[in-house]
Amino acid sequence: MAIVVGGGIALLGLAPQSEGNSTETVTLPLALPLPARPDTSEANPATVEGNVTQSTDARTIASVRDEGVAPPQTEATSEEAVEPPDAIAYSTESAKIGNGESLYYIFKSRELDLSELMILLKAKPYGRWLERLMPGQVLEFTLDQSRSLVGLDLELDQTRTLKFLRHGAGFKSEIIEVPLERRTAHAAERIEDSLFLAGQRAGLSNKIIMELVEIFGWDIDFALDIRSGDSFLVMFEELFKNGEKVGDGNILAAEFINKKERYRTVRYEDPDGRVSYFTPDGTSMRKAFLRTPVKFGRVSSRFNLRRRHPVLHRIRAHRGVDYAAASGTPVRATGDGKIIYVGRKGGYGRTVILRHGSTYTTLYAHLRRYAKGIRSGRRVQQGQLIGYVGRSGLATGPHLHYEFRVRGRHRNPLTVKLPKAAPVPTALKTDFELKTHDLVAQLDLLSRTRIALSD
Repeated sequence: MAIVVGGGIALLGLAPQSEGNSTETVTLPLALPLPARPDTSEANPATVEGNVTQSTDARTIASVRDEGVAPPQTEATSEEAVEPPDAIAYSTESAKIGNGESLYYIFKSRELDLSELMILLKAKPYGRWLERLMPGQVLEFTLDQSRSLVGLDLELDQTRTLKFLRHGAGFKSEIIEVPLERRTAHAAERIEDSLFLAGQRAGLSNKIIMELVEIFGWDIDFALDIRSGDSFLVMFEELFKNGEKVGDGNILAAEFINKKERYRTVRYEDPDGRVSYFTPDGTSMRKAFLRTPVKFGRVSSRFNLRRRHPVLHRIRAHRGVDYAAASGTPVRATGDGKIIYVGRKGGYGRTVILRHGSTYTTLYAHLRRYAKGIRSGRRVQQGQLIGYVGRSGLATGPHLHYEFRVRGRHRNPLTVKLPKAAPVPTALKTDFELKTHDLVAQLDLLSRTRIALSD
């Protein structure tokens, strides 16, 4: 049974942009600097002070205008501004950028003044950003009654909006950043078939499921070790904008029970802003090596020194593990290291060999192609893309052949004991305990509740 609960403390949210091509007309007080109107009265210039606009009663203005009498004059001082004699109606229009479309195309298709486009592009300091529009981005125009441009908003991402406002004869630009509201939620599920299906039943996004795999991937081989009856519990952030969920944030804490063995982790950010996942006692979840070089793949052939070769049809030692996966599946380096070989290598086909310090080497074979920039002598980081699954060399189908060697000797990648990364530094132990104490307590409570419900 899936359990999902949301809760948390609300932060400021940013109103979402309108999507599609829409027009909305609203009557607003003059709150933005506008270009000069054709018949502006010299006695009533528009002046805005801060975010407050002083105005003359509209009914009085209307009555004296109908009678042909000049409206009463109000003496302007440095502390009090005079509003123009009538309110101005603005309309807002939204445009979603399509493939191959530019701001010029948007202006022309909406019959907007192209001269204002050139002025926009000269706006300091962000005007040139409008030359790099991407498909899917949404523009929101604010127009006056004559369809002159008053303002333009471009949503850069979930928290940042680029705003252009009329300023004299030109525009001024700025980036407004408002953090998303973060709420804490949790979900738990028992695995009956696969982790993905269990995660979907629990209401988890693919992002959270993949992060679970990343976090526990040093201890659990998700291509081989998952069993029916395994279970997980995860606490994570949900991101909200203007009251609506727009995505998921970080995993805060999690528990995974695999073959009756319990694994736990908590997220810790040190005083310098570095983020890592540790066990509750401060042991790093990260190991010097990932257990598998492909995130999801089926073990099609194990380490076996007496295996009968499927192509040569004779006994030939199989000193690695084969992962069956679709052609083109990404292959990643299992540890930090240096590339010592890239190229074809007999029956291995396209091959990459990495050296990890003076003790370990790993080999990745039967590749379809190499990742960009992969060449001998380059250094790579753990998890970095190095190639793609293929069937080059002596292979009956697309798969990755992976070997792990310790001091030159082949070891079974599925069972070899992997060296661990450094734990929480002694100097940060107190900070770690303070920041993770509540997470561990919540994890304990949720775990006990889940067990009670299952009973």
